[in-house]
Amino acid sequence: MRVAVAQLEPELGEKTRNLEACIARMEGAAGVGAALLVLPECAIPGYMFDSADEARPFAEEIPGPSTDALERACARLDLHVVCGLLERDGEALRNSAVLVGPDGLIGTYRKTHLPFLGVDRFTQPGDELPVYETRLGRIGVEICYDLRFPEVTRTLALKGADLVAHPTNFPLAAKVQTEVITLARAAENRVYLLTANRVGRERTAEFCGWSQIVDPFGKRLAEAGETEEALLVADVDVERARDKDYVIPGEYELYLFG
Repeated sequence: MRVAVAQLEPELGEKTRNLEACIARMEGAAGVGAALLVLPECAIPGYMFDSADEARPFAEEIPGPSTDALERACARLDLHVVCGLLERDGEALRNSAVLVGPDGLIGTYRKTHLPFLGVDRFTQPGDELPVYETRLGRIGVEICYDLRFPEVTRTLALKGADLVAHPTNFPLAAKVQTEVITLARAAENRVYLLTANRVGRERTAEFCGWSQIVDPFGKRLAEAGETEEALLVADVDVERARDKDYVIPGEYELYLFG
């Protein structure tokens, strides 16, 4: 199976422009045979809002106009996509990512670990770590700062995730995440990790790029640079993510999940 990650440069508050850019990347991914595309965190609204009042007009209910557009594109392209957006949940704002497939909206993940940065200062955390059974395999989702906490990826792996989609907005100060922690999380849990970061600057934040696709042994299959938009593509085998042990009976036995 072929998967893809898009490294983009969204513009703050430019939802129409950003959604069009996401759909263009979906078309590009489908054009090279990808079955799944991961887009960055807050790819549609942007991230560096200065208040809840400023952010709220760019949030929407799920389902809503943006997810409707993603659904139409997925149906047309026979593609699955994970895309970050800002969710309006009653009076609360949520930093969320949706998983959409050719048959429609599959699920919504709400970021559980919130740094005091950008729009996360004004959002409410989620409290679930779902894994979605799809025709591509079992897909878990985490967002940005979630990766810093090993329990998140471990929980997804224990729930059976083959692939973990990881939309993010890592700034330069978080570059260690792209250098070390992506590899560690994939290897320690024997999962594919698809990290979709953004590039460019929004207000006071400069983002570090280096989106990547990592295999269950901690090897980068594809990686982007630090400043340019990019589409990464790699071929994966979910059966490799399901074999968690190193075993030669009676000689060499390591069980990563006890």
